[in-house]
Amino acid sequence: MDDIPLTLEVLDRIADIPAAEWDACACPEAADGGRPADPFTTHRFLSALEESGSVGPGTGWEPHHLVLRQGTETVAVAPLYAKGHSQGEYIFDHAWAHAWERAGGRYYPKLQIAVPFTPVTGRRFLVRPGREAEGRAALVEGALALAARNRLSSVHVTFCTAEEAEAGTALGLLHRTSQQFHFANPGYGSFEDFLATLSSRKRKAIRKERQTARAFGGEILRLTGADLRPAHWEAFWAFYQDTGARKWGRPYLTRRFFDILHETMADDILLVLAVRDGRPVAGALNLIGRGALYGRYWGCIEDHPCLHFELCYYQAIDHAIAHGLPRVEAGAQGEHKLARGYLPVTCHSLHWIADPGFRSAVARFLEAERRAVEEENEVLAGYAPFRRG
Repeated sequence: MDDIPLTLEVLDRIADIPAAEWDACACPEAADGGRPADPFTTHRFLSALEESGSVGPGTGWEPHHLVLRQGTETVAVAPLYAKGHSQGEYIFDHAWAHAWERAGGRYYPKLQIAVPFTPVTGRRFLVRPGREAEGRAALVEGALALAARNRLSSVHVTFCTAEEAEAGTALGLLHRTSQQFHFANPGYGSFEDFLATLSSRKRKAIRKERQTARAFGGEILRLTGADLRPAHWEAFWAFYQDTGARKWGRPYLTRRFFDILHETMADDILLVLAVRDGRPVAGALNLIGRGALYGRYWGCIEDHPCLHFELCYYQAIDHAIAHGLPRVEAGAQGEHKLARGYLPVTCHSLHWIADPGFRSAVARFLEAERRAVEEENEVLAGYAPFRRG
């Protein structure tokens, strides 16, 4: 097929490409019927965002997905959005936008290759195995051409893999780093095995937190698959609204999104609920990947000491250990996770700025920022709760 040229198409709806065609690029490892490595780039997750109205007209996230084909074969895809703001990204460029606009430029709209509202590292250039180099290069070229043709300020690729960051840098994109905290499971047999690796003081602190949390007066449930019921989602919606109102002013996701998630991704969900007197009072939503548990949203309608730590961090560790998952990613930011066994890791993004002068200024900033992130991670790792030696 080498003599058949590659063609790039831009789709305004993910529904315009069959799920099997998209997923052959997004999660080829799931062709055996197993879990995808990354549930967030699957057709069903991105479709849930669009069908529910969480992204699309009026949201500031306009889909323009890239599809690279050779003849009738889809070689690569990328979830691409025209952004009218910088909300819901978690690797923020507000300072860049303000600087651009103070200089008289128009920063928005911009292009974003990302999973909306999802600070989870994963492949952003979704290429069939064996076509990685040419697929990535063609997708990058296509995104930059789309931006140039529409006179847009910039293109951003957020929470890409380290390998993609290296490849994108070689293609002329600017590399940015940031920080998260992840739990690594080397094969613990139980939560107690994990605790045994901690210093005595940290081990006692975690046991005390778990004891305090469990004194809220009810039970803690871990629900997935057929155990999930519409009433559980109704309860979680109340939790999500409360958190969204306090963090973002209004929730990013619509109520319909959670109904679609229940219909199409129940087996990919772990919902942890604190139930008192038959009524859920707090909850944490996780998605399950082939090699990781991804903590996404938390909320409550009653405040109880340490319950957030229990539902979001310790229950996630429990589940990962019980199911042999090597990693828990508990979301963006949060140095408080360090004392609970979550260690600093580096996250990556890629950026293209149209204006050469502004691009040079951003490049200098990113070089200094990368050094700062690396130094901070080294310092924080020294405060890890694990026993020395």
